[in-house]
Amino acid sequence: MHEDTGIGSSLRKIRKRRGLTQRELATASGVSLSLIRKLEQGEINDTRMETAHTLASTLRVPTSYLLERDDEEPASEAAEPWRPLRRAVQVAPVRTGEAPTVEGVRAILPEVRSAYFDNRLGELTGLLAPLLADADALGDSAEARDVRSHLLQITGSVLTQVRQYGAAETALRRALDDAPDRLRAAGIIATWSWLLVRQGKLAASREMATKWADDVEPRVSRATAEELAAWGWLLMQSSAAALRDNRRGEADDTMRLAQSVSVLLGRELPRGTDRLTTWGPTTVRYKACERHIVLDEPDKVLRAAKPKWPGQAMAGKSGGLAVSTEYHRHRLDVAKAHTMMRQYPEAVDVLTSVHATAPEWLASQRYARDILGYVVEKRRTLTPEMRTLADAVSLPL
Repeated sequence: MHEDTGIGSSLRKIRKRRGLTQRELATASGVSLSLIRKLEQGEINDTRMETAHTLASTLRVPTSYLLERDDEEPASEAAEPWRPLRRAVQVAPVRTGEAPTVEGVRAILPEVRSAYFDNRLGELTGLLAPLLADADALGDSAEARDVRSHLLQITGSVLTQVRQYGAAETALRRALDDAPDRLRAAGIIATWSWLLVRQGKLAASREMATKWADDVEPRVSRATAEELAAWGWLLMQSSAAALRDNRRGEADDTMRLAQSVSVLLGRELPRGTDRLTTWGPTTVRYKACERHIVLDEPDKVLRAAKPKWPGQAMAGKSGGLAVSTEYHRHRLDVAKAHTMMRQYPEAVDVLTSVHATAPEWLASQRYARDILGYVVEKRRTLTPEMRTLADAVSLPL
């Protein structure tokens, strides 16, 4: 998970409290003096989470002390495709005509899940917006709340991916209210914790994931695979937020526990009827690579990316575990690691492979745009593959 941040005046205030000039902070952190100046002067309103983490580490404060951002994304041309979905989540529909049924709404769920898992975001929006209106009209029976909760969780995940944060939070809050059991609730909380990280609300993310991990911790001797997966995901989300907030010891302890849970499970669980993600040892290894990016250890990412464990060699192939969104995010981490090692052609190869398997998903990823932008800056001329990718991710001219 790779997020945008806004650090504004907080950076200037904390830097002054530490008695550092902008130049001294640049030297100590490795962040360019020009970027620090632009951030403090408000010329740049956001920067990468990795940069905020580096600055916070140098200033010896939690990363969350630097972050300032609004929940709502500003209105823009890029946000227009998601307007119908935002409205479906945030505005109660006015119904006319024949009343929908739970059976009718549930019958469309496999199509929705297929579009979601294949990252066909445009098609997914077209399906979800009217289906949410139907789900809202189903009433408050247990069956209606169940199907509505599932649709709202999917919607919250999609809106988080495309940076429509206010609507995503509304969707997840409503999903949690309708959740039929604690396992569904745990999955919703894992998505919500991810949303909070993307908003820069690291302390809130860590606290939410930790509380729920404590609440759903199963008795290991009797735990089902689904219970272990729900607990493990919350532990990983707690670790991810703690790591970004400069709580390294807490992050390490929680990640070790998540790894132990994955070993106990012993296999990668495929997506279930309700669960939106795979989970197990492979997913945990992907998250370990993400940690190495945050910790500026690209060589470890590249070593881990070589096929070493069952299922990894199937990455990106239809029907394999690795076609999940978590795998695509992992591949962006690999591309980022290549740029950190100045291996620009290799980074382009990785981005090209992601574009071939998940073009719509890649187009919505700010992380991919930033990686490619860095590569382009380092090249005097662009290859055809770079030009194709630049168009695919809408890289600014």
